[in-house]
Amino acid sequence: DSRRIEQSQEEPSLAELADAAGRSAGYFHRIFKAATGLTPKDYAAAHRAARVRQGLEDGASVTTAIYDAGFNSSGRFYEKSTGMLGMTPTRYRAGGADEEIRFAVGETSLGTILVASSQKGVASILLGDDPDALVRDLQDRFPRARLIGGDHDYEALVARVVGFVEVPALGLDLPLDVRGTAFQQRVWQALRDIPAGRTVSYAEIARRIGSPKATRAIAAACAANNLAVAIPCHRVTRRDGALSGYAWGAERKRALLEREAGESDSAYRSARR
Repeated sequence: DSRRIEQSQEEPSLAELADAAGRSAGYFHRIFKAATGLTPKDYAAAHRAARVRQGLEDGASVTTAIYDAGFNSSGRFYEKSTGMLGMTPTRYRAGGADEEIRFAVGETSLGTILVASSQKGVASILLGDDPDALVRDLQDRFPRARLIGGDHDYEALVARVVGFVEVPALGLDLPLDVRGTAFQQRVWQALRDIPAGRTVSYAEIARRIGSPKATRAIAAACAANNLAVAIPCHRVTRRDGALSGYAWGAERKRALLEREAGESDSAYRSARR
């Protein structure tokens, strides 16, 4: 189970995990993903990445952080380090100093949007009313990074995100740089599994990831989401259906849900013809 992965110094194989649970590999894989929102491999990767990040943030040397996280060779770690951290481990240990974050601002029917990317993918999508305030927000989220205004090609990427906001049915097929703890990533994956036009309660998300008492932690993970719309925290409501909070404003949340519900209804009517 997830505790066995977290307590293992090295990443256990699917066969080992399934054997410990007394299940077949295929069955264990299915029930693990249903319970946590991640495959055993992705869960292990997220947990080890979090251990590396914590070690570096606590001041450990890169080598110590690597081995404490369960990597038995630095070579294996460095093969995956940029994907785990979004940058080299030395740069991460320095607080992300000089990491380049490219960004641009656009306009949508819901107000201003800021899209920012690291080398790995889209790292932040922010919504608001004031472009300058969004840039300050981005700097707060990546305090040691070097922000670089996007060129014409990058503005084309922003236009794709704007199109997705306006017409959610278009989808958003872009690489994402999702940074968070293993728990946050479980929550965010569960959010991405909610179909457009549907809403789910915080309690239901907690149940889906196998932490039924963690509704407050679910809400905190939603609030920590850097990727508005791409990770659809707007699809989570209170148990009674009330909208509850939304980092980018309750009116935007309502508008997004109404837009998605309208598209869903249109698709249903077309299918009935």
